[in-house]
Amino acid sequence: MSSSATMAPNASSKITPMNVTLLRRALLALIVGSLAACASRPAPEPTPAGPPIAEVAPLPGEPAALPAPLAQPRSHWVPVHWGALPGFSDDALYEAWNAWIKSCERPAPVFAPLCSEVRQLSIASPEEQRAWMVARLQPYRVEAPGGGGEGLLTGYFEPEYDAARVPGNGFSVPLYAPPADLGRRRPWYSRQEIDTLPQAQAALAGRAIAWLRDPIEAMVLHIQGSGRLNLLEPDGTRHLVRVAYAGTNDLPYRSIGRWLLDQGLVRDATWPGIRAWMAQNPQRVNELLWANPRYVFFREEPMDALDAAFGPRGAQGVPLTPGRSIAVDKASIPYGTPVWLASPGPLVPLSRLVLAQDTGSAIVGAVRADFFLGWGAQAGDTAGRLKQPLRLWALWPRQRN
Repeated sequence: MSSSATMAPNASSKITPMNVTLLRRALLALIVGSLAACASRPAPEPTPAGPPIAEVAPLPGEPAALPAPLAQPRSHWVPVHWGALPGFSDDALYEAWNAWIKSCERPAPVFAPLCSEVRQLSIASPEEQRAWMVARLQPYRVEAPGGGGEGLLTGYFEPEYDAARVPGNGFSVPLYAPPADLGRRRPWYSRQEIDTLPQAQAALAGRAIAWLRDPIEAMVLHIQGSGRLNLLEPDGTRHLVRVAYAGTNDLPYRSIGRWLLDQGLVRDATWPGIRAWMAQNPQRVNELLWANPRYVFFREEPMDALDAAFGPRGAQGVPLTPGRSIAVDKASIPYGTPVWLASPGPLVPLSRLVLAQDTGSAIVGAVRADFFLGWGAQAGDTAGRLKQPLRLWALWPRQRN
């Protein structure tokens, strides 16, 4: 989206009495506008493209004067009044409060002084939570350093699959813990080499955490970085465990869907489309999987009832909350920052409070977020299709007098 405003049409060279009157009015408006610009109250900020934003009055309890803009390594933050945030009066803030309390387990220094108040407000009414946010936080519209306040929202999820502790009965695809020499050998073996070289297989002997039935399920886990396993033990019992990201072979990620498209093999590169191609071309499955040389290693984490209510730990080091955690570019928005997120859809219209608690290799840029949708098949289906416009506002502590 262009950052330049639309230029007004050139005036006509013919000047009539009516035009003189209009010019006088325009000059008067220009003078008034210039005087207003010299006042302490800032003029309305222009949008990255299109007409200026209408003046927004401060909400009760909000200072009238706006602070100076802030700069981050990959973003520019423009101060706005709370009334500029779409849907602020309608959000069910209590749903986000659990995510905020999780962020307070490992808060950034700037947010640590607020955490005792955040915890106390966990049982407050939405009106009390809203009033506290207005009084204690300043919203900043997040823009690219060169201008531009609209970006991209995608989604991610935590897969959940059946698995077995030992191979057999159809369970043949391993998930590995990191090899002992992973830190000494960089990059480590590629995906193809792990499947074919005796020395790679020897380094991974005895390091399988669990076994899956489907290589695509394993690939999804490698892409998402974590997942839930309904794990079958040798004694026949089942229990829920989490496999969390523990490292990679340090090789780049390549999309197998993109490989199929580039080869002209499919038009539908969604997971159902990929599965359909694999079913029709079983002799080329390894060729497809090896197109992505990146390989992810996992660690096993037990799950109790409380763990099951949250997602895996994100890059901030705290568990993710479905619908209230996002992955961001940490050079644009620091971890632990409360963020107002707005996206018109079309798949999932959103206007809500979220917490910046994670990142990802594809999450780069000022106005860029990955929305954590939870776990299971439905979350996976939505995550696979979510790609829509995005605006973000970082909520930063006010300077107290």
